[in-house]
Parts: sequence; structure tokens; C-alpha cells
Amino acid sequence: MAEYTSVENELGDELYEHYRFEAGKGQSSLRVDKFLMNLIENTTRSKIQNAVESGAVLVNDASVKSNYKVKAGDVVRVVLAHPTYEQLLKPEDIALDIVYEDDQLLVVNKPAGMVVHPGHGNYSGTLVNALAFHFENLPMNSSERPGLVHRIDKDTTGLLVVAKTEHAMAYLSKQFAEKTSEREYVALVWGNIEEDEGTIEGNIDRHLVNRMQMAVFLDEEKGKPAVTHYKVLERFGYVTLVSCKLETGRTHQIRVHMKHIGHTLFNDERYGGNLILKGTTFTKYKQFVDNCFKTLPRQALHAKTLGFEHPVTKEFMRFDTEIPQDLLDLIQKWRVYSKAQTFSEDE
Repeated sequence: MAEYTSVENELGDELYEHYRFEAGKGQSSLRVDKFLMNLIENTTRSKIQNAVESGAVLVNDASVKSNYKVKAGDVVRVVLAHPTYEQLLKPEDIALDIVYEDDQLLVVNKPAGMVVHPGHGNYSGTLVNALAFHFENLPMNSSERPGLVHRIDKDTTGLLVVAKTEHAMAYLSKQFAEKTSEREYVALVWGNIEEDEGTIEGNIDRHLVNRMQMAVFLDEEKGKPAVTHYKVLERFGYVTLVSCKLETGRTHQIRVHMKHIGHTLFNDERYGGNLILKGTTFTKYKQFVDNCFKTLPRQALHAKTLGFEHPVTKEFMRFDTEIPQDLLDLIQKWRVYSKAQTFSEDE
């Protein structure tokens, strides 16, 4: 790999050199995509062809097509709009709770507070930083993030599958895209959900005003389709414990879908769940809810169950993890409180 450098394209945009190869004197005529396939580890031909089509592959400082024939003396470079992960991503010795591991994949139980991948404002302490320390040569996903097949939010706890090979990345990603994987979450939401179970459908995209939020759009031309199936596990009057099964995996999907039907996640600050949305006006009740917020200082959401077909054995594997203690403590507080109360239908 070349030393880290940056260049500009014809529009003046800064580009970063990820690879540089000089064809040796004995190089026979070879298509540039095949040339790069032979030299870049953990990639696929489709990724290379996409890079070529986007103008990211330069030969002697000029962009080329996939059918360009590399010859002796040619300098072939791959330049992208972001710095190399070797420059941005620092391996960090962070302990991982590994539920399962083999030579193709691993399943991790992510704690609250850990961001899954580096991004604006979070360049260290992420799951990817930890993965980079513990594992070498993880395959890149379509967003150039090593090992990640899917993600969960910073303050959501629970299970994630990580690919260790290019084959596993493609095989697992396909299952998530085709909705054949299983993902079940446990959530505590505001309000009493009257139905025992139901399905929420509605496209999800960035909120038109608050860009930090996602929102549901009933216009089919806006956003991406999203489907969440929910089932009531326990009712506590002013809040409800539910199981949510994802058919799709959009950003903030459960958080946005539950808010859409009037049942915002408990203590979900980004979506207003850190306010008292249901209940009485009594001071003692407010004190009780404040204590609940302190017990679980994050959204009440846990990725409990994860299932998928193994990329090599083809066995369907299902993993289940215990609800974390802070969420258990919160549930118990509401369980005890609800048994002592008489609830009004108006509240």
C-alpha cells in the first residue's frame, strides 16, 4: 500500500490515495480490474468495477475504464473521497463480549454507550476500533467499514454479527437485505398499547426539520420501506414492555416506528422519550419517573435475539442474550409501581 497522500479531482474535491501499484517490467497486458483483483486483499471484483466506474481508478494520473489493459511501467492508483481507514482507524485494546466465534464470523454483545463505527464526533472507543485491535484483515462492507454486517445505536445494547471473511460478508449481508435474518428487540415504551400485537409500516427517512432524527413518511416516494412487528410482553399502565421483530433494518427503525404510533421509547432523549409522556401530575410520580430515568440513562432498547444462516455450514444459528441489568432494574421498578396503582383511561 502506498504512503498516505491526497490529491484533487477536476472539481477541486480532495481525494485520498488508498492504493498505488507500479506494473513491473514483466507485466503482460491485463485488464485493470483483474490487475487490482490480484493485488488487493479482501475485496471483490464488483467493488473494484464500481470504483472504476466512479472514476476512482487512475492509471498514470488519468481515470480509466475496466477494460483498460495495464502494461509494464503503468502506475495504477485507487483514490477515494475519504482517508484510508489505516489513517483514521486506530486499533484500541477494548474488551469485547464475544458470544460466538469461528473462522467465518463472530457474534458480539454490545454494551450501552459504545458507538459501532467511527463517525463525526466519535473517532475512538468504537466497536470497529476494538475489532481492528483483535482481528486482522476484516473484510470491508459497502460503506468501507471492516467486518460490519449491520449496526445498532450507541445506547442500544445487544447482539451484532461481524463477518471475518469476504464470503461471510456477502452471504450475511444478503440475508439482511432479503429479510431472512431474525432480529428481535425488547423495548419499554410510553403509554398502554391496547392491542396485544401489531405491525407498523411506513417509509423512514431523515426528518425534514431536525436532521438528527428520522421520521415516518406515508408517501411511498419518500424514504425507504420499513416494517416492524411488535408484541406486548407486559403492561405497567403508563408504560408497556414490548418485543419488536424487524423485517427491515432502517436507521432508528424501532425508535421511529414506536413514536409514530404514539408510544415513544422510554428515556429516548432524541425522540422526546426523556419527558413524562404519560401519568399523573403528582409530585411523587414525577420523582418516581426521575428515578427511573437515572436507573436507565438511555433509551430502553435491547437487541435480544439474532438469527441467520451460517455462510459455510448453512445451519440456521440463533443467539439470545440476557436483558442487561439496568433495563431489568427499570422493568422491576415499573412492575412494583404498577401493582400499587389504579390507572385512569384518560392518562
